[in-house]
Amino acid sequence: MAHSQPMPDAAPSPSPWLVACLCAAWCRTCDDYRAVMAEAARAHPGLQFAWIDIEDHADALDDSEGAAEDIENFPTLLLARAGVPHFFGTLLPHAGVLNRLLAQAVAGELPPLADATARRMADAVGRLAQDQPQQVRVSLD
Repeated sequence: MAHSQPMPDAAPSPSPWLVACLCAAWCRTCDDYRAVMAEAARAHPGLQFAWIDIEDHADALDDSEGAAEDIENFPTLLLARAGVPHFFGTLLPHAGVLNRLLAQAVAGELPPLADATARRMADAVGRLAQDQPQQVRVSLD
């Protein structure tokens, strides 16, 4: 009679990359960039994409040190994994720039950021994406 051995627990899958565009409703550049983000979301279904209006979600993004107030240029992109920011800054609003950045992230070529503002923003955006996914999800339509 053969004895079955318990299967070892599978290693947990790594946290997906969070790709968040921080924008403002009045920004016409952001309007155009929404389609770029939607196309990237379709091309990278394993990544989590979020579209966050910094004015609509100011309370969720801001902290006592004014993290949301630091966003003055658009589009501002945050790439984080497991709550750790790897990119936080303004991008040229072109698909090729975003695609190269995503390729670097997936290949493990973006080191973690030590910047305190980026870390606070990654925490806030991560909570927002988890708590209000329907409100911040990038529409693929």
